[in-house]
Amino acid sequence: MIQFGRQARVSIGVSDGSLGAARTRGVRGRLPMTAALRKLLARTGATANFVDGLTIRIVRAPVRVAGRTAPPPSVDTATETTPDIIVTASKQSTPLDHYAGGVSIIGAGDLGTHTAAAGSDALVSRLPLLASTHLGPGRDKLFIRGIADSSFNGPSQATVGQYLGDVRLTYNAPDPDLSLYDVDRVEILEGPQGTLYGTGGLGGIIRISPKLPDASGWAGAASAGISAIQTGGHGSDFSGMINAPIVAERLAVRAVAYRSLDPGYIDDPSRGLVDINRTSVVGGRLAIRFTPADDRSVTVGGALQNIASDDGRYALSTLAPLQRTAAIAQPFDNDFRLAYVTLTRDWPGSQLVSTTAIVEHDIASVYDATGAIVAPGPARFEEDIGVTLLTHESRLAWHRERVNGVVGIAGLYDVTRLHRTLGSLTAPLPITGLRNINAEVALFGQLNFPVSDNVTATLGGRVAYSRAVGSLADRKLAEETESKRRGLRLSPTAALNWTAAPGLTVFARYQQASRAGGLAVAPSGAISDSKRFEADTVGAAEVGARYATSDDRWAASAVLSWSRWNAVQADLIDLTGLPYTTNIGSGHIYGLEAQITARPVTGLKIELSTFLNDSALSSPAPDFAAADERELPNIAKLGLRGAISYATPLGSDMRLSLDTSLRYTGRSYLAIGAPFELPQGKFFEGTVGTRISRGDIALTLDVTNVTNERGNIFAYGNPFGVAAGNQITPLRPRMIRLGFDAAF
Repeated sequence: MIQFGRQARVSIGVSDGSLGAARTRGVRGRLPMTAALRKLLARTGATANFVDGLTIRIVRAPVRVAGRTAPPPSVDTATETTPDIIVTASKQSTPLDHYAGGVSIIGAGDLGTHTAAAGSDALVSRLPLLASTHLGPGRDKLFIRGIADSSFNGPSQATVGQYLGDVRLTYNAPDPDLSLYDVDRVEILEGPQGTLYGTGGLGGIIRISPKLPDASGWAGAASAGISAIQTGGHGSDFSGMINAPIVAERLAVRAVAYRSLDPGYIDDPSRGLVDINRTSVVGGRLAIRFTPADDRSVTVGGALQNIASDDGRYALSTLAPLQRTAAIAQPFDNDFRLAYVTLTRDWPGSQLVSTTAIVEHDIASVYDATGAIVAPGPARFEEDIGVTLLTHESRLAWHRERVNGVVGIAGLYDVTRLHRTLGSLTAPLPITGLRNINAEVALFGQLNFPVSDNVTATLGGRVAYSRAVGSLADRKLAEETESKRRGLRLSPTAALNWTAAPGLTVFARYQQASRAGGLAVAPSGAISDSKRFEADTVGAAEVGARYATSDDRWAASAVLSWSRWNAVQADLIDLTGLPYTTNIGSGHIYGLEAQITARPVTGLKIELSTFLNDSALSSPAPDFAAADERELPNIAKLGLRGAISYATPLGSDMRLSLDTSLRYTGRSYLAIGAPFELPQGKFFEGTVGTRISRGDIALTLDVTNVTNERGNIFAYGNPFGVAAGNQITPLRPRMIRLGFDAAF
């Protein structure tokens, strides 16, 4: 069943633990999934029930007795388990009911073409524990479970590790915001995740699993949509996918291409312009997969995406709604390129995975600096960041009855170049820039083993050696102008997982993760024009429980966590508007998350989820003593989401689906300390959507921000004017999208 799930890219659960001992006759050949399952389960006393197109439950088959169907034989409740959903981001293909930790899985059915162009925003809107800075596509920072260092971008490493399959996407750059076309699932592992993922996993991991090339047959898909914003412009989105077998059952290629135009809705009356914040996204992915034998494969692939925004999407609260004034345009550009190769080799009960990748990431921002410096006429600040990231990981995972584990080696080499100019439009002058080089090599391992019949323990650790070299840009590299440091870090983990009753799992976990230090630009007025910042560490303990009924009608989970964050790194801006990075002190975060899913009748699904957060900078650094016990930035104390979906047949070959959701984001603050401790949040946002399908062809109609809420989602847009306290980022006004998609 595990091998079938991996090859078919579906989640398979076994409702009765005693069925796990049944042996199958195996199956080989080119077959539809349902036919392959029938052959695989023949004479096992089991049958397959499809929960949806990507989730299958294996249950005991009814028995025919004297012309009637008898109920399945009773089973020992001590061995009965809930349906398995596989957590692939655990690097051990761990069933959900055996995973000791907080995790959220968003399947392909929840990532339709109507939300794919939204990228990370589609994830943030579904999960209260996931937050974003909302500066704009391709320039945001993501946070999981309240681990938020600051609302501004800078050279510190991201607190969330982002992955495309096994490929690391970022190190110290903003979210690349990849569009989610042709994606199998997204898994969010709550942090810290230092043992398996290393540096940068303080808050957790977001792992996007793309659909793999399939050599068994041709496949394709296409989508298109048009959209309109109330009091704004018009947009569009297009995508196409083709899966082509080159050698039957052995070699295939899969390509995805897409383009979207997100309409603008901010006006600048001082320049006589409307809808200035239009954003275009152009991108694609390509993968070639060769399977010379059933137990091995080679995948070579790549991705690219270019995001271009004409201007920022902030407004001024002192003007009419959705308006601001600026002397010049403030465009933004994010160009992301990735290439990778992944090798896999399977043996009975074990798998070796080796991935090597290179990322080139270029980010360019322009801000209106008029008034920030003494200069005639308008002034312009431009920041260009270039990132080259080379990564490798090889790991071996194994399963032996109830004992399983993973060991591996990982390496990382990152070069980041920061260049900045400030001055008049015709003669801007270069100001202090940076060049940081970070290298790391690590050994990691994790073992899961039984303590008793119902209790499983997890022990693991990661040992990482790092070296960082920082220097001021545009200067001759000399010993006195460089900052060098080396470090050896240990990231342990320990957990217990208890099957307390049929369908009920209780777990407890402790884990650590850390980020390396580096060199940053010093704040204005400092004696030196460079400043070192130290490594920081998060240690977190959590306890939680999951419950699901055997018929999948009800499921619930709750996790309580406590995190201690030492020497918090933060990217800040000084009173002149220029960015710098420093350690602001140590703090703590308490979190409570809960989710309930109900399917009371066929076709109806109800979801309720919440995240409560309480944080404080409890031991501030001397320069931040006034911020003692202030809450950490950008994370609301309360987040809520409710959703209802309903699907029903329309005749023999058509189907109608209806979806609606309501999300509440509580109040948070932009930063710690005056004048940047500005309120934001405290708003509701509702969405509705409908889908009518006939076979593999469908029409969709979606409305976001149904009530046209004007809430302030982010109190920042331009660093040179934020201290005035009148910058707001309004929710995108009501938008209607009409879409079409087809598969063949």
